[in-house]
Amino acid sequence: MLSSLHIRSSQIPRASFLDLAPTSRPEPVSVDIRHHSPAANGSSYDAAVIGCGPAGLRLAGLASARGLRVCCVDPDPLSGWRNNYGAWVDEFEEVGLEECMDRVWERATVVIGGGREGEKDLDRRYGRVGRKELKTKLLEGCADHGVSFHKAKAWTLDHQEFRSKITCSDGCDIWASFVVDASGFTSPFMEYDKPRDYGYQIAHGILAEVDSHPFDPNTMLLMDWRDAHLDNEPYLRANNEKIPTFLYAMPFDSNLIFLEETSLVSRPTLSYTEIKKRMVARLRHLGIKVKRVIEDEKCLIPMGGPLPRIPQGVMGIGGTAGMVHPSTGYSVARSLRLAPLVADAMAECLGSTRMIRGKQLYQRVWSSLWTAEMKGERELYRFGMETLLKLDLVGTRRFFDAFFDLDPHYWQGFLSSRLSTKELAILCLSLFGHASNPSRLDIVTKCPAPLLRMLGNLALQAL
Repeated sequence: MLSSLHIRSSQIPRASFLDLAPTSRPEPVSVDIRHHSPAANGSSYDAAVIGCGPAGLRLAGLASARGLRVCCVDPDPLSGWRNNYGAWVDEFEEVGLEECMDRVWERATVVIGGGREGEKDLDRRYGRVGRKELKTKLLEGCADHGVSFHKAKAWTLDHQEFRSKITCSDGCDIWASFVVDASGFTSPFMEYDKPRDYGYQIAHGILAEVDSHPFDPNTMLLMDWRDAHLDNEPYLRANNEKIPTFLYAMPFDSNLIFLEETSLVSRPTLSYTEIKKRMVARLRHLGIKVKRVIEDEKCLIPMGGPLPRIPQGVMGIGGTAGMVHPSTGYSVARSLRLAPLVADAMAECLGSTRMIRGKQLYQRVWSSLWTAEMKGERELYRFGMETLLKLDLVGTRRFFDAFFDLDPHYWQGFLSSRLSTKELAILCLSLFGHASNPSRLDIVTKCPAPLLRMLGNLALQAL
């Protein structure tokens, strides 16, 4: 691993923002929710949802609105979400949740490297999701349609012929005809039949009060790949040239800003210590003096890898269902957009007079989320991730220089997982055409193995 270069402690000042403890934590939400009654320990729901993240709450509310009896199991259903979520505004408009954004930037930029000549203006609005606003909205939808909540950790899951039992950490049993796992990547309930060869996105972020910063408060900085801040840090520079990181910045005003140093994808993961040291060097170079860390966050996102075994006795939504974009790490907007498809399939099976249960039920609902076409599209997105894994800093800059020069329909659709298989193929050809000769050489010489794997997986899916 590159972190084995043993960065000298003398390179990083002993006193930095890393020594500042966060001064606030996400606030809990206040919604009058219905609680599962222990007296109903043997009663059965149509569906149980494990986890109260955006994907789980969205699906629970939609399923209950379609007439299903739903229970959500979570250690703390009303707790605030810790990590920040950013999204393109049009994605939240599509699902009718644009009012849940607490800040919108009318423009976003990408800085490839070097001076301002490397800056690309993206004509697309970007926003920060109001975590409290979104969770309140989704919980209110659940409350309005009678979703029950049980405050405990799902401990074990026992599938029987026509229903399943969730045994919780408090000893309570929740019975349901169908179980949805929305608890995230660490879930023990999802089964795989292929090695989980993930790439990993890792980031360190802070919401901070600063003396000043050099960024335009009206512009969101999506990616800044410049590396001048490492000119006097030879060990950090050597690492960054092999596995690069970029700055992601949301300036709220001249003194309040969210800053995040991000490794887009690596395998194995870049160390968290390395990420933080690069961020210290960057902020020092930019002259940003942090006065107060309001919030901090560590973000580790497995990307790509295989889909769970389809079908199986527990349904996934969000990260547990392979819905994270393999090339970007985005998942929230997509999970919110596709949840109605899963809710419709659940209602069709669980609410029908035929009472579809067992293997037929699992097949129907899984197929609503992962059609053959969507599996093929995901293979192409995975190829994008595998390509990025092969590129160093120079190759990454060339890639994004060509990528953001594409017709906006294609780069916007790629980032939002909206392109069809045909459109993705056109994007690949167009990207190759827009690329510089050195970038084409990178793709040809470094990416034949990922290309062959993708073609093999597409062929297997077509059988």
